[in-house]
Amino acid sequence: MKDTKPTYAVADQVKVEIGNERLWLLVNRCDDERRLVFGTLDSEPSNDYDGKVVRGSELVVSFSQIREHGKRGLDQNGGGQ
Repeated sequence: MKDTKPTYAVADQVKVEIGNERLWLLVNRCDDERRLVFGTLDSEPSNDYDGKVVRGSELVVSFSQIREHGKRGLDQNGGGQ
C-alpha cells in the first residue's frame, strides 16, 4: 500500500468560493478519492445565508471550489498583502 499525504492537510487553510464570495476554511480532513475537503469556516461571510453559514460552521467543499491554499501559520505573519 502506498503511503501518500493528502492534497490538503489538517490545519491547512483554503480559500473557497461559496456563492459570490471567497472565504477561508480551516481543513479538518481531506478525502482525495472523493475530492472533498471537510473543515471549519474561518471567515465571516458577508452574505446572510439565512444565518446557516457563519464563522465556525462546519462545511464540506469540493476541490473545484478551492481558489487558494496556504499552510496555517506561514501566511499569517502580519506582513505582506
